[in-house]
Amino acid sequence: MEKTSRISGFYKLPIDERIQKVQAFADLSDSEAAMLRSMQGLDTETADRLIENVIGSMQLPLGVATNFRVNGKDYLVPMAVEETSVVAAASNGAKRARVKGGFTASADDPVMIGQVQVLHPESDAADAILQHRDDILELANAQDRVLVELGGGARDVDVRSLGDDMLVVHLHVDVRDAMGANAVNTMAEAVAPLIEDLSGGSARLRIISNLADRRLVRANAVFDKEALGGEEVVDHILEAYRFAALDPYRAATHNKGIMNGVDAVVIATGNDWRAIEAGAHSYAARDGYGPLTHYEKNGDGDLVGSIELPLALGTVGGTTRIHPMAQLALKILGVDSAAELAMVVASVGLAQNFAALHALATRGIQQGHMRLHAKNIAVMAGASGEEIDTVAGRMVEENAIRMDRAEEILRDIRG
Repeated sequence: MEKTSRISGFYKLPIDERIQKVQAFADLSDSEAAMLRSMQGLDTETADRLIENVIGSMQLPLGVATNFRVNGKDYLVPMAVEETSVVAAASNGAKRARVKGGFTASADDPVMIGQVQVLHPESDAADAILQHRDDILELANAQDRVLVELGGGARDVDVRSLGDDMLVVHLHVDVRDAMGANAVNTMAEAVAPLIEDLSGGSARLRIISNLADRRLVRANAVFDKEALGGEEVVDHILEAYRFAALDPYRAATHNKGIMNGVDAVVIATGNDWRAIEAGAHSYAARDGYGPLTHYEKNGDGDLVGSIELPLALGTVGGTTRIHPMAQLALKILGVDSAAELAMVVASVGLAQNFAALHALATRGIQQGHMRLHAKNIAVMAGASGEEIDTVAGRMVEENAIRMDRAEEILRDIRG
């Protein structure tokens, strides 16, 4: 039977039944399913190897977004996030995209940039460096023969002037299925003395750039107008998008919503979400800060959404291969490469953004969010066990999701 991520009523199931569904979808072992049930995916010894001065660990809820279909393949998408409604919104966006076949995505080659800063170069420094391009690449690739054997390695060199007394050399490195920081930094440090000699200047900083604009990922989807509530709703979404395109204050919140979904998958898979955030917002600001997504209407009146952003993700090395839950998240996803992971992540970002715009353009963002948030308010008011559902349910019925009302209901049901 073909695997499908379209699992109706998944959110209504008890946790154990959800785990059973995920176990069947991803062919998890009983021990892997037990790890999910334990809510304890990181042992003390592993934590102590990951960072310094360990005293414990801080957990985030791990959920799975359903309904995702990317390039004809179904995915259950693990998301580690503390914010209410993120997983639900991503699942809803994917469900609406699924009507017209889901998401289509593509990824550039996984090329990262290593920068070597040169101070006080001679006037012909750029020409001298480029004339010795092959020597620089040979020296860089000598630092990581395994990467070269896998089809990666240093690919190109370019030089940028940053004023009269500074230039920067960019080393372009294909890092294959790694995020690439260690490989790129090692190569940049190795070639710095040669660049210093060629330039007649002084080589200072030698480090990767997190503006990974040679490693862009794109995803797009068509959202059926009738499934959205008609062409008028499509027009309202386009107006909301135009607001973000014209105003950086709105664009910041627009992009934050995208990153709600992107970061959640990046964290779940043990990748560097700070690097992803830095790269995404830098890319959004390349021509003046604007949205990472684009929307338009096609000839049938349907909404067409797309996203483009840099995604430096890895499926090998680093925390991804050390953290047990990151390994399990990758198994649930079932991706075969960093490029495939990036295409899924970009699709999640688009789904997340679409769901937010649809909510904003119709019922408003708070209605759905606060319904999901009602249980949190109940717990904060002191409810426990079955009281949580009772208090939350009454607040939703009354459309009064507030701390003071939760406390009143709690006092009432306790007599």
